[in-house]
Amino acid sequence: MKTKDYSYFIERYISGEMTESEKQWFKKEIEGNEELRIEVDLRKKSNEIIKKQAIISLRSKLAEIDNNRLQREKTANVRRMALLKYAAVFAGAALITSLILFTGNTLTSEEIVTQFYNTYEAPSSQRSIDSNTNTDYILGLKYYNAQDYRNAAYQFTKVLEKNPDDMQTHLLSGVSNMEEKRYSDAKRSFTTVIDDNNNLFIESAKWYLALCYLKTEENTKASQLLVSIRKEGGLYSRKAKKILRKIK
Repeated sequence: MKTKDYSYFIERYISGEMTESEKQWFKKEIEGNEELRIEVDLRKKSNEIIKKQAIISLRSKLAEIDNNRLQREKTANVRRMALLKYAAVFAGAALITSLILFTGNTLTSEEIVTQFYNTYEAPSSQRSIDSNTNTDYILGLKYYNAQDYRNAAYQFTKVLEKNPDDMQTHLLSGVSNMEEKRYSDAKRSFTTVIDDNNNLFIESAKWYLALCYLKTEENTKASQLLVSIRKEGGLYSRKAKKILRKIK
């Protein structure tokens, strides 16, 4: 008697592909056939083992992929940290170089003047001179304090036309012209104050004249005046000392 081959039906039964009528028929076949029942159970267990092995294999592959990803990230982090380290070293070197250059007397004369220049503070308007001159002087001070140095210089010129020995006004006129970048006029005013050699404004006139020389790139003349100011030990002595370090 030839044994019936149930392989096709077993696969359909286990995979759930049978129709309801096929399923009822096959269950009856299993109930009456011990060998068939055993074979179906073995096939079910084999399929479960295969599924488990597939899952294990998949998990293993996923774990390997994740491990490789972590390794790549770790390597990338190490490289990134190395780059940051090199960047920090480079930035530090650049900063040190910048500091060396900055402290290495590389400032231009213009930058030095900008660093140390402050506009001369105008005095009180109370003066014991004739009323016409005093009116021009007061108006000049108003322009000066309003930082309108062009009109201030004009008013101070009118004062000096009537009173050329007014050294205070010469100084204010010099500062006003300096603010207007009329350095030749400013130098003449400051020099007049210094040459008079008998007033209270000589020290300030020397200081602003030195800055004027720096503005016009006459560093030798500026240095000579600054040395004199430093030696005198007056109001501008420390500033003069600092500037001399930068222009030597």
